[in-house]
Amino acid sequence: MAYIEWSMQGAQVSQCNCNIGCPCQFNALPSHGHCRAYVFVQIDKGHFGDIKLDGLRWGGLFAWPGPIHLGNGTAMVVVDPLASPEQQAAIEAVASGQETDPGSLITQVFSTTLSKVLPTQRSPIDLTIDYPGRAARVKVAGLVEGSAESIKNPITGLPHKVSVRMPQGFEYDEAEFLIGRSRTSGPIELNFDETHAHIAKVHWGTHGIIR
Repeated sequence: MAYIEWSMQGAQVSQCNCNIGCPCQFNALPSHGHCRAYVFVQIDKGHFGDIKLDGLRWGGLFAWPGPIHLGNGTAMVVVDPLASPEQQAAIEAVASGQETDPGSLITQVFSTTLSKVLPTQRSPIDLTIDYPGRAARVKVAGLVEGSAESIKNPITGLPHKVSVRMPQGFEYDEAEFLIGRSRTSGPIELNFDETHAHIAKVHWGTHGIIR
């Protein structure tokens, strides 16, 4: 089957309800038996076929009643209102796992675990991902506000730097593990205090992570 060729290059921030480090990153069960998470992406350079996606932002809010692989999840996509209808449709296609090799990318894998997808929200995404500074902030009015920073050494208070590589992963090749907090007021509850977060450089495409 021939897919539309697409790619996104930029940065992402993700946070979930698991303990710092997130067992799911290592094919273990989630810390509290269920999973709630968000991911937001800054596209520095991208396209979906002939549709340019440069400079756009988008994200997803997720909730599963148990481990992700057992399914029955709920999701909502958030799209930058600067996106044209064609650009929004392209982002929604990527977010829902379309035009992507099965099993090759987090968006496609997640799509197979969802039983409910809420309507896409068009709302300004205030997003800052400071990769050198190991920090990130995101705010979408009426939906979610979150922040992430370096894990701190409990004795010295100094940053505890943790980088994780996944040469065969389907989300990132390398990520900086952080600690995060968030609050939500939308239909998917994501109220986290000092839980797992990570930032990573994004280079996704039709056939998975571009390495």
